[in-house]
Amino acid sequence: MKKSIAVLGSTGSIGTQSLEVIDAYPDNFCLEVITAQNNAKLLIEQAIRYKPNVVVIGNDRLYKEVFNALDPLFIKVYAGEEALSQVVEMDTIDQVIIALVGYAGLKPTIQAIKSNKQIALANKETLVVGGELIQSLLKNSKSRIIPVDSEHSAIFQCLVGEYGNSIEKIYLTASGGPFLSKDAQFLKNVKKEQALSHPNWEMGCKITIDSASLMNKGLEVIEAKWLFDLKADQIDVVIHPQSIIHSMVQFEDGSIKAQMGLPDMKLPIQYALTYPERFHSNFPRLDFIKQSELTFQQPDLKKFRNLALAFEALKQGGNMPCILNASNEILVSLFLKDRIGFLQMPDIIEKCMTKVDLIKNPSYNDLAESDKIARKTTLELVKSI
Repeated sequence: MKKSIAVLGSTGSIGTQSLEVIDAYPDNFCLEVITAQNNAKLLIEQAIRYKPNVVVIGNDRLYKEVFNALDPLFIKVYAGEEALSQVVEMDTIDQVIIALVGYAGLKPTIQAIKSNKQIALANKETLVVGGELIQSLLKNSKSRIIPVDSEHSAIFQCLVGEYGNSIEKIYLTASGGPFLSKDAQFLKNVKKEQALSHPNWEMGCKITIDSASLMNKGLEVIEAKWLFDLKADQIDVVIHPQSIIHSMVQFEDGSIKAQMGLPDMKLPIQYALTYPERFHSNFPRLDFIKQSELTFQQPDLKKFRNLALAFEALKQGGNMPCILNASNEILVSLFLKDRIGFLQMPDIIEKCMTKVDLIKNPSYNDLAESDKIARKTTLELVKSI
C-alpha cells in the first residue's frame, strides 16, 4: 500500500526537496497535504503540480488567493495556525514531514504525536524547545520520530542494529560555515550576503545564518540529547569542513561508526520516509579517490559563542533552551534586515538568558509564555543598543 504523506512547510528548502523525493516514488507514496505560511504563489504551483487533497496556508489573509486558484481543481483549502495543527490529525495521513522553521513546529508535532502519526522531523527547534514534553508524549503514543537533519539521521542510521549496546559518545560534525578561517575582527563587519554563502549546503536563510554562527550546531546538540537520550558530556561537536562524514557514534568498546556521503538533504529525507528499507536512488555517489582528504578540528567557542551558549542552555535545562531559541529567531530575522551586527547576536542572546526566569519543569503553557517573553525581551535589548 502507498504511504500517505503530509508535508508541513512544503515551500521551504526541506519541503521542496521532500516533494521531489515523494514524486520520484509514485508507487510507494502519495501526497495528502501540503502547507505554507506566506508563500502562496509557490504553494499554489506545488498544489497544481502534485495535486494533494488538502492545502493549508498559515496566513489567513492569503486564503482567498489560494482558494480561488485551487477550488476548480477540487483541492480543499484551509487557513490559519489552528488548521495547521488540526490537519495532521486526518485519518488519511500515515506520516508527517515537519519541515516548518523555528518554534512554529512545536504545536503541529505535538498534535501529530497525539494522533499516533509517524513523524519525519526536520524541525530541530521542536525538541530544543519542548524535548522533555515531546518525549513524555511519545511514551503514550504509537508515534515515532525519525530525524531528517543530516547529522541526526547519521546517528540514527549508525544505531540501527545496535539495540542494547551503550553509546559512549556521539560526534556531531559541522562544516564550520563560511567564516571558519576568519578572525573576530572580520566577523564584526560581516554582511548577510556573506553569511548566506554556505560552502557546502543549500538551505533556507534562517538555517544558513545559524550555520554561519554555529547556533545551528548548538540547537542540534540539544536536539540530540532528546532524540538519543544522552547527557551533555556524551555529545561532542567536531568541525569537518568537507561535510562527508555526517556524524559518528562511539560505543563503549571504543569502536566508532560513521555515516558518510555527499552533502545532499534528499538522502536523509528519503531514508526517513522509507525506513527501515532503503530504496534505490539516483543521488550522486561518493568517490573516495576524488575526496582524498577528510580533516577535523575543534570548534572555537570564543569566536562562535552561540555554540557555547547552547551547551549552557542544555546544562540549565527547563525552559532555557526555549529562551535561547526564541531570542535567536528574533535576532536572525533582524540580522537579515541589516538591523544588527553578526557578533551582536550572541551578546544579546546571553543577556536574554539572564533576564528571563528559569522554569525547571515547564508545561506547554510555560514554554509558550517563555517564548513570548524571550522575544519581547530580545527586542527591548536591541532597542537599548
